[in-house]
Amino acid sequence: MWPEPRPGFVERGQVPMRVQEYTLSVYSCTRSQGGRLRSPLMRLGIDLDGVVANFTKGWMEFYNKQFGTNFVVADSRNWGDLVDLTHFEHIDEFWDWASDLDGHTVFWHLEAFPGAVEALRSLVDAGHQIIVVTTKPDFAIQDTHEWVERHRIPAAEIHILEDKWLVSTDVYLDDGPHILPGLVKHRPESTVCRYIRPWNTPVEGAVDVHNFDEFREVVDRLSDIL
Repeated sequence: MWPEPRPGFVERGQVPMRVQEYTLSVYSCTRSQGGRLRSPLMRLGIDLDGVVANFTKGWMEFYNKQFGTNFVVADSRNWGDLVDLTHFEHIDEFWDWASDLDGHTVFWHLEAFPGAVEALRSLVDAGHQIIVVTTKPDFAIQDTHEWVERHRIPAAEIHILEDKWLVSTDVYLDDGPHILPGLVKHRPESTVCRYIRPWNTPVEGAVDVHNFDEFREVVDRLSDIL
């Protein structure tokens, strides 16, 4: 059984774009087969939206319902589709709308991709530590906390910030085309994995993965050389 996460955020200061970095410590160790606590093999920095949480499906379902459109996930091919596909003229208008949907932000309502949470738990069972490293608007901090708890994400830490490379991990998994180059540049000692999506392109120095099975293969290979 997965233990219930311990609530509470620790504010760690201001970062750009009105986003604050928060760290939530949930699971600090893993357990051996005999039940004894042991240090994790590797820290795995995992993005949420587009990797674990289906952000595109989430916002499209609300948008279709409110504005009579018929968007499907396959319609989203570019990072700027939040404006390009909608009637919003600026990204701030989209976020104003997305900040209050049925009493919560859009992030609270998102579904997890099938198998994603189970894959994270499997990685923890293998001895690794899940470090959530995600970027959110400031209005979504609390809903992100609740989403992680509700979906029982086995996170040792949650970091919400713009410059993800400030959080040290052994391996990163991200789909952000504006994030991946910075991780490769600032964390040359780490392995950066690009979760392949229509809105990103290959980044020199990053390892491409299509799904969590391929990500697990990368992690297993790295574990073998520890």
